[in-house]
Amino acid sequence: MHSSEPGGVRRRRPAQQMGVLLLALALAACGKPPGEPTVLKVGSQKGGDKSLLLASGQLDGAPYRVEWSDFPAAQNLLEALAAGAVDVGLVGDAPFLFAYAGGADIKAVHAAANLQGGVSTAILVPKGSPIRGVADLRGRRIATGRGSIGHYLLLRALERAGLKPSDVTIVFLAPSDAKAAFATRAVDAWSTWAPYLPLAVRDEGAQVLTDGRGLLSGYGFEVASTPSITAKRAQLQDYLLRLGRAELWAQTHQDAYAKVLAQETGLDDDIARKTVALNLRAPRRIDAAVVAEEGEVLKRFQASGAIAARPEVTAAFDSSFGWGEWAQHVKNQHWRMGEIFARARAGAETPSQPKRS
Repeated sequence: MHSSEPGGVRRRRPAQQMGVLLLALALAACGKPPGEPTVLKVGSQKGGDKSLLLASGQLDGAPYRVEWSDFPAAQNLLEALAAGAVDVGLVGDAPFLFAYAGGADIKAVHAAANLQGGVSTAILVPKGSPIRGVADLRGRRIATGRGSIGHYLLLRALERAGLKPSDVTIVFLAPSDAKAAFATRAVDAWSTWAPYLPLAVRDEGAQVLTDGRGLLSGYGFEVASTPSITAKRAQLQDYLLRLGRAELWAQTHQDAYAKVLAQETGLDDDIARKTVALNLRAPRRIDAAVVAEEGEVLKRFQASGAIAARPEVTAAFDSSFGWGEWAQHVKNQHWRMGEIFARARAGAETPSQPKRS
């Protein structure tokens, strides 16, 4: 577990100074002793958000301390959220809804859209595999994480190919165990995501059977526990605004982001760059359209039998966190979403992923 201390002297405009002052007053109202910073506990998957915020410098001057915890997958991060071990963290839409439907007391408080159209998640087959298309998965063993974005991609791909989940054997494994099973051919395919995806393609000669283009929404969500939303609203509000700025910063600073990601995770420079390129994202308002699309994700999990509960999907989202402030920031910086998407697609480096015909 690592911590980033508040600090970093930087000249601010009067409006920025006033914003920090107001936040400091709000934090003081939370009852913290004078001089003792409030701690915001943030979960990060394979160094993602931590590396992004450290590289961008967006946490400089924050009037609270961020305590980081790293997790290998969304399931582990969500378990920590439900247990109160962390306050907030980024996960994909599928694992978030899976955990929410399972009774976790959590809500999505910030949305971001992946700019690469679903290529960051894929179903892989080993080099030399006789499997040529998704229909050939009938009767085969496929590894993925339960409730993960890989699990959801597999369900969607099977549906598109006219297969049912019962037509295959889904082997639920943690990423490290799935990697080992795939390498030893204990499974016939692996539905996974970055950084595990580019690693398997490069090091194992894995081939992409299909990826998430046209099958996944591409949304990721910063998810917070309901108690943390109540107790640390001021910190969360400020953190999410800084995170949104960092998400935009990454569009034109991929190498700087990748350098810190490699340092934080031990990934080599090549895989760190590919992971950054695959995971580029931009803030998205949590509106009725987003909630409706996520409702469809939940319904597909339910139809597959993976989720039995029937929770109200609208209750899983809290749209009260700062989009107004964020939209004003975007306007002030002359950013437009169309420009962001075009810039990311034009400049992003993606790993070679030859798809099967």
